Amino acid sequence: MTKNIASGPDFSFEQDLLTRGALRIAGVDEVGRGPLAGPVTAAAVILDPANIPVGLNDSKALTKKRREALEPVIFATAQVSIAHATVEEIDEINILRASHLAMERAIVGLGTVDHALIDGNMIPRGLTVPATTLIKGDARSSSIAAASIVAKICRDRIMVDLAQQYPGYGWETNAGYGSKSHISALQNLGVTPHHRRSFKPVHNML
Repeated sequence: MTKNIASGPDFSFEQDLLTRGALRIAGVDEVGRGPLAGPVTAAAVILDPANIPVGLNDSKALTKKRREALEPVIFATAQVSIAHATVEEIDEINILRASHLAMERAIVGLGTVDHALIDGNMIPRGLTVPATTLIKGDARSSSIAAASIVAKICRDRIMVDLAQQYPGYGWETNAGYGSKSHISALQNLGVTPHHRRSFKPVHNML
């Protein structure tokens, strides 16, 4: 199935699966692979085909205000599960596997799932339900777009909370990514328990 990404996500992938007998179709996405600090967060969302929120899109294509306006609508109209992989897990099993682990946990949190639509090109190896990967799925599938919004907002809030515990790193604005100010703070303030020690910029400072 081909899809013009520029036109934004739609429900066509889900509808195709519905016609094949799958009833509970979860869109799955993660956020936080690249940061130097904080967990990786995944969300799994089952949309109601009769009540799909208007304006869903890849979270990166939406303003913060628009994401925050859509989030309560998603929770009110869909089934949502959010899960994480910790910094310790990221360092132990690597960020790719940790992101997949978060996805697996998010899907399990929904209970019964007939089919999962996974953003990206790899099916998590621990997944026990039928799944389809969609490259740039958050710009193609409404369910994945909803998951991307939920995951992004959740992780951003976690980093704002952590920024209050560890001021000076700018996590409330950089979400743990390796911005110039974050790197500078690492050099001046040192490594916190929430930094990913397996990531080169952090590892080099230890």
